[in-house]
Amino acid sequence: MHQLPATFEEVFTLPAESRLELSHQAFVFRALACSRLDAIIADLQGLLLKSPLRHMVTPGGATMSVAMSNCGELGWITERRGYRYVSIDPQTGERWPPMPVSFSELARTAADNAGFPGFSPDACLINRYLPGARLSMHQDINERDFSAPIVSVSLGMSAVFLFGGHQRNVKPTRVPLVHGDVVAWGGGDRLRFHGVAPIKGSPHPLLGAQRINLTFRKAA
Repeated sequence: MHQLPATFEEVFTLPAESRLELSHQAFVFRALACSRLDAIIADLQGLLLKSPLRHMVTPGGATMSVAMSNCGELGWITERRGYRYVSIDPQTGERWPPMPVSFSELARTAADNAGFPGFSPDACLINRYLPGARLSMHQDINERDFSAPIVSVSLGMSAVFLFGGHQRNVKPTRVPLVHGDVVAWGGGDRLRFHGVAPIKGSPHPLLGAQRINLTFRKAA
């Protein structure tokens, strides 16, 4: 098991596509997405033309700092009535765009490597973080079946992923992520609290001053 890197600088000393164990059933796969990035970014641009990013409003009335969209059979939304999955994009009135093969193949590969074969995601959340945006600690609990893992892909600016425990008050592990890293967790680790620290640092050479995160789930 690798020791967690303490700083962003140490991340770049890790071998490409190495596996970092966060817990018994939670892993970071360094640079796993890098061999597919041309297709993923081209597909992403097409998706966002059909279902543009938007800042959703939480049940408490706060506007999220992270802009969001979705693709796949179902999309996750937040609104004053609560959090839920829907098949229709409320902004466009159309079904969410289908999940590209480049997305689903990467999600399955990461899940297989994490020990969760047969993963077939039906939802992909697309999140855009600008500098200063963050995601507070939370559990993914709106899905019907917790036996499927979560797969999260990082693109663009570096970030610090916060991987906590099964209670909100457990101090999280701070995990630096860079462009092309993929995190997968499930099983006994599926309901751990997690989040993203405020984005800061230098713009990415390709994607500029933003971080894009793709989160794959089996919702139904």
